[in-house]
Amino acid sequence: MADDLLPLLLNVEESSSESDEDDEEEEVEPEVEMEEEPTPPPTKSTSNTNYDPSLPTAHSYLGTDLEEYSGRTVLDDDSYLSLPFLTVPNVVLIPGQTLPLHLFQPRLVAMMKRVLTTDRTFGLVPYRYNEDYAPTVAKVGTTAEIFSVKEESEAGIDTIRIKATGRQRFELIETRRQTDGVTIAKVKILADRTPPEALLGAKLDSGDKLNLQSVKPKKKKGGSEINIQPQGVDVRWLRKRKFSAANLTWWPSWVYEMYDATLLMSKIRSELSSWYEGTSMKLSTPENPSDFSFWVASNLPLSDTLRLHLLEINSPIQRLRCELDLMKKCTVMCCKDCGQQIANKTDVFSLSLDGPMAAYVNPGGYVHDTLTCHKAHGLSLIGRASTENSWFPGYAWTICQCRGCASHMGWKFTSVKKKLKPEKFWGLCRSALFPGIEGSAEPDTEWQPIM
Repeated sequence: MADDLLPLLLNVEESSSESDEDDEEEEVEPEVEMEEEPTPPPTKSTSNTNYDPSLPTAHSYLGTDLEEYSGRTVLDDDSYLSLPFLTVPNVVLIPGQTLPLHLFQPRLVAMMKRVLTTDRTFGLVPYRYNEDYAPTVAKVGTTAEIFSVKEESEAGIDTIRIKATGRQRFELIETRRQTDGVTIAKVKILADRTPPEALLGAKLDSGDKLNLQSVKPKKKKGGSEINIQPQGVDVRWLRKRKFSAANLTWWPSWVYEMYDATLLMSKIRSELSSWYEGTSMKLSTPENPSDFSFWVASNLPLSDTLRLHLLEINSPIQRLRCELDLMKKCTVMCCKDCGQQIANKTDVFSLSLDGPMAAYVNPGGYVHDTLTCHKAHGLSLIGRASTENSWFPGYAWTICQCRGCASHMGWKFTSVKKKLKPEKFWGLCRSALFPGIEGSAEPDTEWQPIM
């Protein structure tokens, strides 16, 4: 039934996407200057960054006079309920991710106004095209809770600007369309299943004090974070003691280490240092395994298919294992259409408190998951730089496209203020990229982990 309603859902929502693409195409005219970006010298650090990372998270291009809401709605796990939902092209919302929206369609504006009078929660379900190029709705989505909104009326047309946060995963059961045009979905809230510790039954209570304990960062007076370990204790010895009970089982200790959340998070953080080695800002990552796995999923340049795979996993440990596998295998970002290499994983850096990738919405209502890189290859610039509705205040944006296939890849951002660092960087669209394996014999084939 969801597939039957999809053409009605896409009829209005794709119009904003098409109008946005038309605007970009109109800029490619004879009088528009096109230039090729020269390859900059290799740089491995952006330690001279002085940009305020809180500016992109504020989404000031939506306006500074939005009405703020407080509180949070928590839905019971495994519960069935009905809630209004919408579909956004090329957006797979991850729990914890911020979603900006700019809605013009009367049906969607009326739906959001009704949502604001209840618990401010709606569902977002991604859609994609199957092998027959027919649109189909995914079976898994995410609830979004509105925390900031502004209603406007221009020339008799009501519009609404929204900032929402992804909250909980759900399974789509069925959909129905009301007489007012609002689509209601019956969903089941999905819970993250955290298995008990594998060696819990084999451990001796008298040896618990020798096991590895989680060590949280402690802040100095200056605000920087340092990791504190017990004095006079070898971390490797602590790790050995934690899995010493494996000697009493049929399996060696390395089998249990593969499913230990603490060790998986430590390995991913170590892998992140190689991905984001140009980031001088200290990234604040969650300590909870479930929240940490969602944070990693929202900051990796994965395709919609891989994101949906991670969203469907009900175990945070298994989700962490898949993410670690992805990060080890994928080293470059390539053009989704022609397979040309665009950026390396070491080119990625974070200019926002949310991380190196976040969602932004343009004036046409089209949402882009944008990855910030301090270097990119094989791109051509189109048009002139503009500061209008810039997602990064203090920077002007210029549209860039793939030099091989002329697909839209994102934007180049250049500083308009003196002494602002970095002087330039690239914002690449996640929907235009796919993670590739450097040196792969088949660049057009998207590699996928074993789920």
